[in-house]
Parts: sequence; structure tokens; C-alpha cells
Amino acid sequence: MAHHREIIRTDKAAVSRFPISQGVKFGNLIFTAGITARDPRTGQLGEDDIRVQARVVLESMKAILEAGDSSMDQVLFVRCYLSHFDADFAGWNEVYQEFFPREWPARAVYPLDLGPGFRLEVEAVAGVPGA
Repeated sequence: MAHHREIIRTDKAAVSRFPISQGVKFGNLIFTAGITARDPRTGQLGEDDIRVQARVVLESMKAILEAGDSSMDQVLFVRCYLSHFDADFAGWNEVYQEFFPREWPARAVYPLDLGPGFRLEVEAVAGVPGA
């Protein structure tokens, strides 16, 4: 059975000004782009607080996955970049566990300067049930 690539779009997650899809579904997998804490309605970066930004990012991830017929409980892998690794790791983990309370996805977290105001950027790979 041949698979085709499907672009995922939702107005519940910010859209990049660059040529980047919010997500791509291929077969029974979804790959998200790097998700930042830009407000989906205004495109503006929110409050300079790791917990606030993490919630925006993970709500956006949830919306992208749902637009692709998946969900947070189907996430297989999460990659996160933290601008202030030492200061923000605990806050990131706190919010992360609100969205992934058990049976955690595989995950990698890296320090990376993402630019002024950006505390984190996150991407994910998720399965699509029944695809």
C-alpha cells in the first residue's frame, strides 16, 4: 500500500512566516514542525515564563495532532530545545507532566539559544491510530 504525504493545518496553532508546515502526516505517523510559544490568534510571543510558554507550545502540539486525527497519548517522541536549560528544565518538566501524566514518550532535551524571548521550541512524532 502506497502512502502519501498530507499537510496538517490548524488555526489553533501559530503559523510560521517561513515555508514550514505545522505538521505532516505520512502513513500512520505525524511529524510536527518546531513549535514555539507564539499565540495562535495574534502570532505574538507570550509571557517570558517557561511554564506559560510550555503550556502554549503543548496546547499547540495537541491541536496539530488532533487536526491530523491523532492525540497526545499517541506521541512517540518529543524533542525540546531550552534557551535557559538550567533555569527552565524543572518548569518544563512540570508542565510536560500535565500533558503526559503517564507512559511518557521518548524524549530528548537540548540547550539552544532560540533568540530573544523564546524559552523553548518543541517538536514531536506521533502515531495515528487506525491509519
